[in-house]
Amino acid sequence: MINTFRLISRQNPHQFRQFHKCIIRRAESATAAAVTESTSISRPPPSGADKSVDPKIDKIANDISALNLIEVAQLSDLLKKRLNLPDAPVMPIGGFAAGPQVEAPEEEEEQTQKKVQTSFTVKLTGFDDKQKVALIKEIKSLLPDTNLVQAKKFVESAPTIVKADLAKEEAEKLKDSLVKVGAKIEIV
Repeated sequence: MINTFRLISRQNPHQFRQFHKCIIRRAESATAAAVTESTSISRPPPSGADKSVDPKIDKIANDISALNLIEVAQLSDLLKKRLNLPDAPVMPIGGFAAGPQVEAPEEEEEQTQKKVQTSFTVKLTGFDDKQKVALIKEIKSLLPDTNLVQAKKFVESAPTIVKADLAKEEAEKLKDSLVKVGAKIEIV
């Protein structure tokens, strides 16, 4: 409390006056509470609150609620040291997300079997130099808007993707037609 008082008194006088007024108001409210308790007129507890609270606990709660931020931090540090408590983890803003559910290995195998590849990619990985001209002509006929020069550059830049997102039957047909003209094809 004295350290807080020193810090505030060193700053501008307006803040000191505000702090002083706050201290006086707390003292007045504490005096008024003592007078209220001494007249033995008890207020009913708010709805939803525990009706029977030990007076010792009530006193501790009132004392803690009267502390300023610096004193609360000091109290927290002291309690952590005395009770050997670890620092509390910071809670994420949205709360905790549900963790992934652990499934049985049998269910995982069933899911992998259910996932059937429906689209395939035909990839040119290499070619036979003796049949290069025939392969260039075949590529020119397969790819629309391709001239011979572009088809030659395409073949020479192997490994490249010829066509993607094909059905299995189409991919197999394309592979067969390109293998006949000396291409080395991989279906992915």
